[in-house]
Amino acid sequence: MSVTVRVPAKVNVQLAVGAARPDGFHDLANVFLAVGLYDEITVTPADGLRVTCDGPDADQVPLDRTNLAARAAEALAERYGRSPDVHLHIAKDIPVAGGMAGGSADGAGALVACDALWGTGAPREELLEICAELGSDVPFSLVGGAALGIGRGERLTPLEVGGTFHWVFAMAGRGLSTPAVFREFDRLGEGTDIPEPVASGELLAALAKGDPDALAAAVSNDLQPAALSLFPELAGTLAAGRAAGALAALVSGSGPTTAFLVRDPETAAAVAQALVSSGTCRTVRTASGPAPGATVAAAG
Repeated sequence: MSVTVRVPAKVNVQLAVGAARPDGFHDLANVFLAVGLYDEITVTPADGLRVTCDGPDADQVPLDRTNLAARAAEALAERYGRSPDVHLHIAKDIPVAGGMAGGSADGAGALVACDALWGTGAPREELLEICAELGSDVPFSLVGGAALGIGRGERLTPLEVGGTFHWVFAMAGRGLSTPAVFREFDRLGEGTDIPEPVASGELLAALAKGDPDALAAAVSNDLQPAALSLFPELAGTLAAGRAAGALAALVSGSGPTTAFLVRDPETAAAVAQALVSSGTCRTVRTASGPAPGATVAAAG
């Protein structure tokens, strides 16, 4: 028997970041939107725990027990007193190290797939608890749709979305370390009063209405200055997308992927082509959201 689970990428339409806490983390107000770029995680019984991966940039995905998919299988197995003897295969389509939660998606997907394969019947609350232990973005990969994440981003409130939002994503030529971006955020903010992170009422209303113009006016990312400080070339990508007709341009999460909100699929195609022609990015993808969270796609 095998189980395949499909899990979406995410874009942060708002990422408000508070000052560093004593534990080194930062309080966030993180408005997630799941978008239709997917990884698929297939689990099959095996003699031990094994991870394989194919797809774009698969060579950058760790295949040892640092992989969040492997950690998810181990966490669920430990709770239910069994051995994590599965082969986890990741069919990768979410950009790797791109700030779109690809690793988190794999963790959530593996958790749902192992739960189905083993018949553990874990309650959703327990799956979300395990997700939060694995990483700040993992719970949203399970839930999908749109949600406000507070704390480290792991405490979620689902959000209403009144329409479909169209996006273009430009992948950079190299990665950015999330911890390095947060360290740069702390350095840039040293000696300043960093406010408590709160979700924008205007942004939440724009999502609920499905209004791309209003959403474009409200998107924000407090990590963007830090990402641009470490990776100045991203400014050229952002400028190229805006010049091509994007309603809004921002760094996605900690980067280095840049995200462009557009009005419709036709504009998405035009902006994507302009970004490719600009030479400011490595590859370009288009997608729309919201998209469903981790979902069993095949079992048998």
